[in-house]
Amino acid sequence: MLILEFGIFVIWDLSFVFLIMENYIIILLCIASFFAGFVDAIVGGGGLIQTPVALILLPNVAVSSIIGSLKIPAFSGTSFAARQYLKKVDMNWKLLFIMAVVSFCSAFLGSQVLTTVSNDFMKPLLLIVLILIAIYTFTKKGFGEHQERNFSSKKQLVLALLISVVIGFYDGFIGPGTGSFLVLAFVSVLGFDFLHASANAKMVNLATNFGSICLFVLKGKIIWAIAIPMAICNALGGFLGAKLAIKKGNGFIRIFFLIVVVGTLIRFGYDVFND
Repeated sequence: MLILEFGIFVIWDLSFVFLIMENYIIILLCIASFFAGFVDAIVGGGGLIQTPVALILLPNVAVSSIIGSLKIPAFSGTSFAARQYLKKVDMNWKLLFIMAVVSFCSAFLGSQVLTTVSNDFMKPLLLIVLILIAIYTFTKKGFGEHQERNFSSKKQLVLALLISVVIGFYDGFIGPGTGSFLVLAFVSVLGFDFLHASANAKMVNLATNFGSICLFVLKGKIIWAIAIPMAICNALGGFLGAKLAIKKGNGFIRIFFLIVVVGTLIRFGYDVFND
């Protein structure tokens, strides 16, 4: 009888410790998600914060389940950030609708491909691209300070479709840094200033996240016990980040963008040289 009681006590004690560890992990994930939402709302790249943290804290969970679960807080934070931008920044709704539809389909396809093949071969290429982006943004002081559209509506549509296909697929297939790449595309390709680029990028990013979410839900890859609390924290970070970006304007967003690009560069560089 004593042995039985002792055994029950040990089992209960281990369960209690495990519960504490689970709560501890969720708290850390939520903190990372808050900062990810804050950064992502300003210039994108929030996935560079919460993705590596989740991979470290959940070493026994399948990578596809982690990536799928993180799409929920990413969508939540982007939604709240987009809502703040909508109050203050003009949007090209016709263009955004087309981009959203195309990027949704492209992200869905990218996530489908991710479930069947590895994406590691992309990292060296991305490392080179990020170095060029960092140099260009740093040396061109007026980059993204003003809107510059020197092409027809037809050409703008073609360029927007190309951006939607490429970056949409990237978000579904790899993920981290998508918001930053969208901001860069809106500034350098479509001629937006940083504030309008950040605002419009959020709308497209919502579509890419939703495309991936649909695929991962169908595949049963989302861990809701992690995704929901992280989504709440990411939304709060997105809300505050968007308000700060709107208040500070283009100069602040440009500097923040450069910081995030350098951070992305370091992250991919570490991945490439430590494989």
